[in-house]
Amino acid sequence: MRTWGPSVVLAAALLLPLSTPAVAGTRIGVVPARRLPGGAPPCPNVPAPATRPPQPPPPPEPADRSVGGAALDTTGLVVPPTATAPPPVTATSWLVADLDTGAVLGGCGPHEYGVPASVQKLLLTTTMLPRLNPNREVTVTAGDVAIEPGSSAVGLAEGGRYRIETIWLGLLLKSGNEAANALARLGGGPDGPAGGVRAMNARARHLGARQTHAVTPSGLDGPGQFTSAYDLALIARACFHEPAFRRYTATRTAQVPAQPALHEKAFQIQNDNMLLDHYPGAIGGKTGFTDLARHTYVGAAERGGRRLVVTLLGAEIPTQRGWQQGAALLDWGFGLPRGAAVGRLVEPGELDRPASAPAGVTSPLAGHADLGAAAAAPGTPPGAGLSVAVGVALVAGGTVLLARRRRHAAAAAMATGPVLRAEIPENDRSG
Repeated sequence: MRTWGPSVVLAAALLLPLSTPAVAGTRIGVVPARRLPGGAPPCPNVPAPATRPPQPPPPPEPADRSVGGAALDTTGLVVPPTATAPPPVTATSWLVADLDTGAVLGGCGPHEYGVPASVQKLLLTTTMLPRLNPNREVTVTAGDVAIEPGSSAVGLAEGGRYRIETIWLGLLLKSGNEAANALARLGGGPDGPAGGVRAMNARARHLGARQTHAVTPSGLDGPGQFTSAYDLALIARACFHEPAFRRYTATRTAQVPAQPALHEKAFQIQNDNMLLDHYPGAIGGKTGFTDLARHTYVGAAERGGRRLVVTLLGAEIPTQRGWQQGAALLDWGFGLPRGAAVGRLVEPGELDRPASAPAGVTSPLAGHADLGAAAAAPGTPPGAGLSVAVGVALVAGGTVLLARRRRHAAAAAMATGPVLRAEIPENDRSG
């Protein structure tokens, strides 16, 4: 495992030559580009096994890689300028963000493609929770229980009658793949599970998760199924906005009722997310694993009036399980001062708005969106603050628009607040 200390990070950081987003109460600044001696360290992780997805990810769209801030468009580490080094975890990509303000505190390759495994069930959850009455009793079908042999299951019986709330608990506590199939079918309309998966992809796009594409409702591997650490944070934030999800994900144990007609006895299930039992302030999350995805994890906790979420993809567990790596990153995030940020989580529907924006407001697709609105309550669209567009080419005889941008850039030059950004050198990029 490659490890490094704070001095290495700070000595090797790249000061961005762009306007950098900041949380409410800070200012946006522009600094000249310079690369300090010593090169830039990659993310502190160990390489995953040489597995290849059944279908390679699509070529990354430049706009998608800078959603939430230009500093997030990196294959390496991005942290606030005064931050200590994050813990050396094995995840190939990760992100820590504030659930309430949306501020991104730091990350490693946050927009790199990864394979979700069962954390995909969070996308299913945010899609189907509003569609399904938890008190409705439904019958589990043969199609629901037709899952990959040996994959995670809660133990629902074909022909059994269960309240939808019980199925939700089976999904989120035991990662039941048959529960995922049932919920996708029930919420998918006339097209059943296929309609459910289409709804999941529509929901991902609405949330701004532009690098997420679901093929299965459960997260079992499928061709063309991908996500990113940033997207998972958007999805998790939407889940934690729902009271029912907060209650389900924090449940330690639940009872699956007996099915007398099928001679099935009642049984108890326990929550697989060990963060709840071992991390003070833990409020929930989701575990995942497949041979292709390796270990994936989403976890959240509350401390000192702050709620942080961590997402990680492609982890190995030679010494620490996924939740333990998540706990270490949460500790690091809670150790940062309020206001420290390198980007933000966009609001639902924000990226669907017209690209043209009023003077002084820049599209988040360009990566220079203001974080001044990040302190608003969840669901409140950002855009109340000033944002600065940087990097616009100045051509001879510039138009009025370019003149306006020059005036904004001049105003921003008075501010401070660079972001430290460490990237993998060109000859060491893994994609």
